[in-house]
Amino acid sequence: MRALTILWQRELALAWAGGGGPLLACGFFLCLTVLLPLAAGGDPAGLKPIAGGVAWLALAVSSILSLERLFERDLEDGALDLLTLGPAPLELVVLAKAKAQWLAVGGPLALTAPVAAITLGLPPELAPLAALSALIGGLGFALTGALGAALALGSKRGGLLIAVVVLPLFIPPVIFGAGTLERAANGLSPAPALAFLCAWVLFAGVITPFAGAAAIRNAQS
Repeated sequence: MRALTILWQRELALAWAGGGGPLLACGFFLCLTVLLPLAAGGDPAGLKPIAGGVAWLALAVSSILSLERLFERDLEDGALDLLTLGPAPLELVVLAKAKAQWLAVGGPLALTAPVAAITLGLPPELAPLAALSALIGGLGFALTGALGAALALGSKRGGLLIAVVVLPLFIPPVIFGAGTLERAANGLSPAPALAFLCAWVLFAGVITPFAGAAAIRNAQS
């Protein structure tokens, strides 16, 4: 347990090293949501029906930016071999890295999500729901992203491969997250869509540690 705590703290420190990687993801997220109204003509009535979907699509794309170095950095400096041979099971190592990714990148993106959604025309009173759903979905993005990073480990174009692998897996949370905001904006209960989003996150939490650990062992062999 102590080894996992140290690893988690190390991952959080590395996430903010070199100028703050999470700030890049947040900046990219805001840029996407600002450019779209400009491209669409800035009509609030036209943007409101798609505000939730566009915000979640931008959130998914922004979550990919910092995934390439999640395992690749450790593979290059030999730290991944030590983690594989260490006292903690590799499955828990993958889970700890995904959790650190969620806190370092998913947390700031969740705080940015209400601003982005309101910019796109979402009612301001739905800002807390936008932040909560983005925080839950961000955990799913981090888990699925960790799996994609493990599968792309050692490839020459890891960033592109990660995007190809994880973007199809991001479709369910984007649908459920956008549905949460859309139902709330139409006066309906967001609970069903939010429950599906939580179920998808739980599914990713079960699959990622085992599949990610198997992918890492395969890359090391």
